[in-house]
Amino acid sequence: MAMNQIKGHNIYIGGIFSLKNKAALARADISHVLSVLHLNEAEKQETFEPYQHLSIGVDDVDDENLLEHFPAAIKFIQSGLDSGRGVLVHCAMGKSRSATICIAYLLHLQPAALTPQSALALVRESRPLCEPNDGFMQQLEVYHEMGCPDDVTDHPAYKRWLYRREVEDSVACGRAPELKSVRFEDEQPMRSQDATGPVIEYRCRKCRYKLATNAFVVPHEEEKKDTAKTSASAECGHLFLHPLTWMRPSLFPSEENTDADATYGAHPDDAPLSGRLTCPNPVCGSNVGKFAWQGLRCSCGGWVVPAIGITKARVDIAKQVNMSRGPRANPAIRLPPGMRAPEANDSGGRGNL
Repeated sequence: MAMNQIKGHNIYIGGIFSLKNKAALARADISHVLSVLHLNEAEKQETFEPYQHLSIGVDDVDDENLLEHFPAAIKFIQSGLDSGRGVLVHCAMGKSRSATICIAYLLHLQPAALTPQSALALVRESRPLCEPNDGFMQQLEVYHEMGCPDDVTDHPAYKRWLYRREVEDSVACGRAPELKSVRFEDEQPMRSQDATGPVIEYRCRKCRYKLATNAFVVPHEEEKKDTAKTSASAECGHLFLHPLTWMRPSLFPSEENTDADATYGAHPDDAPLSGRLTCPNPVCGSNVGKFAWQGLRCSCGGWVVPAIGITKARVDIAKQVNMSRGPRANPAIRLPPGMRAPEANDSGGRGNL
């Protein structure tokens, strides 16, 4: 199939054979060619010599990481458009890999107006056969959730996505992930947007040790049911969390018995796929939840992978009180004179007598 122009943009999408039609390339005034497939050096020299060329060597498989290449591809496409000439994005068939890159560009251009699905619909208006594989569509969703940034590799959402992939690969092999691949969220730098809104604390009900805050909660969707009836038993009984430092002894028990510097990153033979989470307070040690790298079904019906959760019945939930501005006056409590808040009409003196 010939290359097709994406409506409203001087971007063309096609397969490898579109490069054979030199007349069509000349009519489209193509100056930049982006190849999203593996090429040998002979092909690069013979075919792409007349053009500005960028090659991204990836396969059309679900577990291929195309997300990390989005910024470079988008920058290359934009440079071609800024020159006033045309850009060709191609893979083998012009169906999955090239379509994914074009969708990523459209999302980067209009992150608030488009979603991966709506951007795909725009591309399909010009080339109906476009259909990114499921893995690429998930990566587009992650990219869109990030806000379509110019750099993805340092973004926390990208690192979490990589972490989930590594966990899935390990579980598929029937073992827990390696310690070096686990992302302990409380050891990561906090971004300013992560600190907005009220802070909710989750504390061990037995000893009041603070286990987590709402910043580390992993949201999950309830299982959709045909019936509209709900019951108390269908409510979420767990709070699923990102891995936190205090969980290390439960997730990797052998680490506690060896030198941390010597074994960090090693894969303990007895690292369990599932188990219990205990309160890190040494004088408490009560059971506060459980984990399963292979996933757990919540009482609401939702499936969470990986599942690291504390049981709501074993924790107290409370909003964190901000005392940074000093004590606030309670109308039911009369404070000493030095701690009273000034009245709105208080001029600081006795006023006019």
